[in-house]
Amino acid sequence: MSGRFVAACLQVNAGNDLGRNIEAVSTLARAAKDRGADLVLMPENVSMMEWGRGAIVDKSMPEDEHWALAAFRGLAQELNIWLHCGTLAVRLADSMVANRTYVLRPDGDIAAFYDKIHMFDVDLGGGESYRESSTFRPGDRAVLVRTPWGGLGLSVCYDLRFPHLFRALAQGGASFLAVPSAFTRVTGQAHWHVLLRARAIETGSYVFAPAQTGTHVRGRQTFGHALIVDPWGEVLADAGEEPGLILAEIDPAKVMEARSKIPSLTHDRPFVAP
Repeated sequence: MSGRFVAACLQVNAGNDLGRNIEAVSTLARAAKDRGADLVLMPENVSMMEWGRGAIVDKSMPEDEHWALAAFRGLAQELNIWLHCGTLAVRLADSMVANRTYVLRPDGDIAAFYDKIHMFDVDLGGGESYRESSTFRPGDRAVLVRTPWGGLGLSVCYDLRFPHLFRALAQGGASFLAVPSAFTRVTGQAHWHVLLRARAIETGSYVFAPAQTGTHVRGRQTFGHALIVDPWGEVLADAGEEPGLILAEIDPAKVMEARSKIPSLTHDRPFVAP
């Protein structure tokens, strides 16, 4: 595990125009670099917030043709940073789509990718319903990226509600957890801060949570409040509700400090399920 570094989480209000979304988030990434960021993280659906299976499938692209991935690979190289690309809608061979995270090295090469495992199939009341499984094919593997500062565990949005994933990532070597999200306003107001702080506390890890914010296509509303949380559960930075960015200096030594005080990651015991 290496020394301190600066992490930046971006917060955007993406629409359904890929070019405009890519331009907006790239501008924020450049601003983060100008402010000293070594690692920049983008939110879920960073290149497209669309509505409905047909529109999402039509605007998704295979990996080797994806405009956003090509643009972000060039951006990582231009800025000489580690770049977490939020998630992109990547078209698969079976007419389904992967909600896929890419992490890029400073030379623009892909260090790792992760497909969102848990599908947001919910009914929130008031006519607000989501069925991600009708469009997206869920992933089936947890992914850890080796960075110069330590392991970065990957997740996406609704994954946040499944603590066993984060425990497995931390036990597998993650010191930092990425949670790019497009949390709904309803669930964000109720649960966003407490869930992110809980995942940090449970695992003794830094949590980086870039976010979508505001009103999108068809009136969909997201919560904003991109967060950086330290391993003791303290919120180091909160982006509020407007597009922008947050930064924090990250000290990997604090991960070991928190885990040495409460070594719960080593205290698992077998038990009989009810």
